[in-house]
Amino acid sequence: MSPPSVGEYLSKRDAFINDERSLRREHARLNALSDAEAQADTVVRQIRADEAKTIWTDDNENMPHVFPGMEFLTSRDLIVKTKLFNILAKMPKGALLHAHLDAMVNVRTLLRLALQHPAFHIRVPASLTAASLKTTLPEVRPRPKAEWSALSSLRDAAAGEWVPLQQARANFDPALGGPEGFDDWVVGHLTINPAEAYGTHKTTDKIWEKFANTFRVASGLIRYAPIWYPYIREFFRTSIDDGISYIEVRINFGYKTMFNAEGYDVVPAREWVRDFERALRDTQQELKDQGRQDVFHGARIIYTTIRMYTPDEMEWYLDECLALKQEFPDIIAGFDLVGHEDSLHPLIHYIQPLLRFRARQAELGLDIPFIFHAGETLGDGTPADVNLYDAILLGTKRIGHGFSLAKHPKLMEICKERGIAVEMCPISNEILRLTSSMPMHPLPIIVNHGIPVALCSDDPAVFGNMGLSYDYFQVLVASEVTGLTTLGQIARDSLEFSTLDAEAKGKALAAWEKRWQEFCNEVAALGK
Repeated sequence: MSPPSVGEYLSKRDAFINDERSLRREHARLNALSDAEAQADTVVRQIRADEAKTIWTDDNENMPHVFPGMEFLTSRDLIVKTKLFNILAKMPKGALLHAHLDAMVNVRTLLRLALQHPAFHIRVPASLTAASLKTTLPEVRPRPKAEWSALSSLRDAAAGEWVPLQQARANFDPALGGPEGFDDWVVGHLTINPAEAYGTHKTTDKIWEKFANTFRVASGLIRYAPIWYPYIREFFRTSIDDGISYIEVRINFGYKTMFNAEGYDVVPAREWVRDFERALRDTQQELKDQGRQDVFHGARIIYTTIRMYTPDEMEWYLDECLALKQEFPDIIAGFDLVGHEDSLHPLIHYIQPLLRFRARQAELGLDIPFIFHAGETLGDGTPADVNLYDAILLGTKRIGHGFSLAKHPKLMEICKERGIAVEMCPISNEILRLTSSMPMHPLPIIVNHGIPVALCSDDPAVFGNMGLSYDYFQVLVASEVTGLTTLGQIARDSLEFSTLDAEAKGKALAAWEKRWQEFCNEVAALGK
């Protein structure tokens, strides 16, 4: 028998590749793309190829050893100069489904908000020196007026003494940089920098310690009623500016109370939710007044607490979640447990209260889906990795991170069959040392298996990936298969797998499709 011709072989080869790629979620739409979508995808692929040769090359004098999808903190300044990023910055992103509220506003904006309030005070455990500045964690919080300090600078304060934040900044030691040095010092403890991520804290345990410390500082600034509302409004504003049209944000209710305007730690969670609802209502009214009501379709809260409590203590938070759902049925979207999975309690530790929580919902006629963090780990068979099994058995609507999911073929099959979307946070995973770069991230494995994915920013105030444009960029440049049509499907799925009801979801998807076609027309025009 004569061998097949090269043409026959190439035909079989193309069919083979196409058959495997047909598993991807965007594949079913490829034959029904509008002309604008097809042209825009071609334009973006060409720009990516051109920039891979001209920007992501060792010939770059300012940054040796560069490549597409490299370490984000090192490459961010280069990313924002690319044509590709500027295109994606205008893309309608759909929903942001995995975000922690206490890390959603630029930290310099947060510090500026705090400096407007004389109630804020700051203290340090020891005197500040140039050598100790980077390792001395500030504690910031509002204080009642009767406890305001008369001290004028941190230099005048003994260890642990409170100093008014405004005075501490104005009179910060000139040898340490004066007021600007003060800002840099506080901001440094609210963020992770490249030296920490890729040098001094390059193991998962070490970087998580630094990561947790950023929240310790931020919580004292955010948990103040006069800050809470404008902080949320700023979060909504910047998200809308980045093309995000719907939000499900995780709020940590572990503190139980926040500080009121008088500086007392007495404001209960129901007031937090009420202010969130007010901020949402005011944002939507502002957009309506501008004739832009179709760009934003709301925000809801995923009630969260940290996986550090005893099962009995967890009962209290689950009961509070039920009560808040009854009072704010349209705002409370789900329940989650957060925190470092490798070192804190796994889901199985809370199995009794979690099962009772489901039963209580049935009794009360409520629907509060679990939306669990699970598999945010390098482990294989560790308790953090096994969280994936418990999350699915407990009926999780989505999986937060799911980094280790790619090690579990049966679980991936179940996620695809049941429509369990994965909230993937690629830049967060890279900075928290689960992967060294985007080409090594498991996201393409999940996408290639046809599992729905929502791209998320996780904690952008800490990582510097504000909005979603950076995460979309990193995903796009790290794969030759992924194109603009893939990103469009991810954005579409972020709305499809949200907790919006059918009517609201339909409206949000229709509005997104309209914006998407307009965006594709603009991108397609770049190739003419």
